[in-house]
Amino acid sequence: MSAVRNYAIVTSAYFLFTLTDGAIRMLVLLHFYTLGYTPFALASLFLLYETAGIFANLIGGWLATRYGIPRMLACGLGAQILGLSMLSALDPAWSAAVSVAWVVLAQGICGIAKDLTKTASKSAIKATSQEGNGQLFRWVAWFTGSKNATKGAGFFVGGLLLQVAGYRPALWLMAALLAFVLAGVLMSLPRTLGKAKASKSVRELFAKSRAINLMAAARIFLFGARDVWFVVGLPVFLYAAGWRYMEVAGFIALWTIAYGGIQAVAPAVVTRSRDGLSREVPAARMWGALLTAIPAALAIATTLPGMPRPDLVLVAGLLVFGFVFAVISSLHSYLILAYAGSEKAAEDVGFYYAANAAGRLLGILLSGALTQAAGMAGCLWGSSVMLAVCLAITVLLPSGAEARRVPA
Repeated sequence: MSAVRNYAIVTSAYFLFTLTDGAIRMLVLLHFYTLGYTPFALASLFLLYETAGIFANLIGGWLATRYGIPRMLACGLGAQILGLSMLSALDPAWSAAVSVAWVVLAQGICGIAKDLTKTASKSAIKATSQEGNGQLFRWVAWFTGSKNATKGAGFFVGGLLLQVAGYRPALWLMAALLAFVLAGVLMSLPRTLGKAKASKSVRELFAKSRAINLMAAARIFLFGARDVWFVVGLPVFLYAAGWRYMEVAGFIALWTIAYGGIQAVAPAVVTRSRDGLSREVPAARMWGALLTAIPAALAIATTLPGMPRPDLVLVAGLLVFGFVFAVISSLHSYLILAYAGSEKAAEDVGFYYAANAAGRLLGILLSGALTQAAGMAGCLWGSSVMLAVCLAITVLLPSGAEARRVPA
C-alpha cells in the first residue's frame, strides 16, 4: 500500500503543477498577442523555457537518483513559484525589449521547474511499480493521459483567469496553490524514494543503451511534430479566421483534455505481450505510420480552392490527429520505462525527456518561422516531415526483452 500511496501523492502534486504550467502558457501567449507581438516573437518567449528544460531533465535525473525523487519534486515546485512571482512583477512601464527579456528569463525558470518535476514524477512510477510490465503500462498511461488532460484544463483556466481576474492576480493565485502543494510533498513522501547510486561522470551519464538512445531521438521529432503547429500556428490561424480569444483557448484546452483522456486508456487499444516489447514496438510503428499521413492530408485539404470553412476542416482533422498522437505518445512513454534499467531509471528518464524538451524547442522555433513564412499549411507540412523521421527511427527499435541490456 505504501507504493500506491507514494504514487498517488506524486501524481496529485504533478497534476496541480501541470494545471499552472498550462495556464501560464495561455496567459503569456494571449497577453502578449494583445500587445501586438508577431508569431515569431511569441515563439521566442518560450525558447529559454524549452532550452532550460533540456539541461533540467539531464541534471534532474542524475540528482533524483543521487538525492531522491521527493527533493527534486520539491525543487521543481519551488522553481515554479519563483517563475510565477517573476512574471507577476512585469511592469507595463518597461520597454518592449526589457519586458521580453524578463518574460523569457521567467519562462526559463518555469521550464526548469516543469522538467525537474516531470522527471521526478515519472521516475517515481518506475520506483513504485511492483507488479511487472502490465501495471507499469497502466500506471504510465493513466499518469501521462491524466497529466495532459490537466494541462488542457490549465489552458482554459489561464484564459479564464486572464479574462476574469487579470494577468497579475492570476499568477498570484497559482503561486499560492503551489506553495500549499510544496508543503504537502515535503511532509508526505519518504526522502529515499528513487534514491540509488548515481553516475560518476558525464560520460557514464550519457552512456545509455541503444534502445534508449533511439527512443530519445524519436521523441525529438515526435513532439517537434506536434508543437510545430500547436504552439503558434494553430492559435494564430484560428484567431485570424474570426475566433475569439476564449474560443481559441477553449478549443486548445478541449483538444488537450481529449488527447490526455485517450492516452489514459491506451493500454486497452494496444495488444499487450508478456515481455512488454514484442507487440508494443510494432504497434508504435503502425500508429506512427498512420500519424505521419494526417498533417499532410490536412495541409492539402485546408488549401483547396473554394474550401468554405478551412478552420472547421482543420479542427476536425486535428481531433483525428489527437487520437492517434495520444496512442503513440502513450506507447513511447511506456517504452522508455520498459527499456530503462531499474537502478538508474531516473537518469534514463531524464535523458529521454531532455530529448523531449529539445524536440519541443525545435517545434516552437519552426512554429513561429513557418507560421510567418507559410501559414498553417507550412506548419502542417513541417509536422508530416518530422513524423516521417520519427517513424524511420522507430523502425530501428529492438523489440525483444534483451533490448533492455543492449549497450549503445
